[in-house]
Amino acid sequence: MKSQAIIVAAGRGRRLEGNTDLTPKCMVPVGGRPILHWQLAALAAAGIRDIVIVRGYLGERIDCGPFAARFVDNPEWERNNILASLMCAADEFEGGFFFSYCDIVYAPSVVAELAAGVSRPAAASLVIDRRWADAYDGRTLHPVSEAELALVKAEAGRERVLQVGKGAVPAERAAGEFIGLAHFSPEGAAALLATWQRALAEGGLDAPFGRAKTLRQAYLTDALNAMADRGEVLVPSFIDGKWREIDTPQDLAAAETATRKWVG
Repeated sequence: MKSQAIIVAAGRGRRLEGNTDLTPKCMVPVGGRPILHWQLAALAAAGIRDIVIVRGYLGERIDCGPFAARFVDNPEWERNNILASLMCAADEFEGGFFFSYCDIVYAPSVVAELAAGVSRPAAASLVIDRRWADAYDGRTLHPVSEAELALVKAEAGRERVLQVGKGAVPAERAAGEFIGLAHFSPEGAAALLATWQRALAEGGLDAPFGRAKTLRQAYLTDALNAMADRGEVLVPSFIDGKWREIDTPQDLAAAETATRKWVG
């Protein structure tokens, strides 16, 4: 297993209001240290120390502290979204990789459980929180409609993720929420890149893709759904809490409380 991770940290994070006026979103502090440092510590605890960060907004201000990382720049960060940002690091896909959004914090055990399960043959393993609804209790600034819910079905003796994303799966049918942490096998990374290249060839950056109005504005989940539709095996790595997304000041306060409980 290749112990490399790619973190997409290019966006502005406007919904965090003044917290990102002078600071990239991944550097917003939670519990006395930046969001990014929580991620790097959890990845390092699982032996993942080769880190590539895709940066954009105020990218020169990203500081990895005691951790090492390499940077890839997304010069179009104001015009594109997560999937296009990830493709800026496509040269790093060979051999497979772990993937993380930049605006989530998670306990080291979450990464450890994901890493322990990637030996199963699958294009991608997606961390999915079965207790996702707990995080939406009182979360008025980030409604359930924005949750990247996942439809999981047992097929041929194993569980597979069939659909995932905002608005893709009704809450009552969801097995959980994709938290934005995943692993792509070498074959899965190749399939992800092929999905992007196929979409570019068929319509270009301004054509619709998945649930997105344009390919340049697509989410990773749009590509995951395209992969699943073509028969690629996506499997869940289930967790029960022990993570938080940080999209609004309300989320930031909740993360401060959560990290005190499950991260040392």
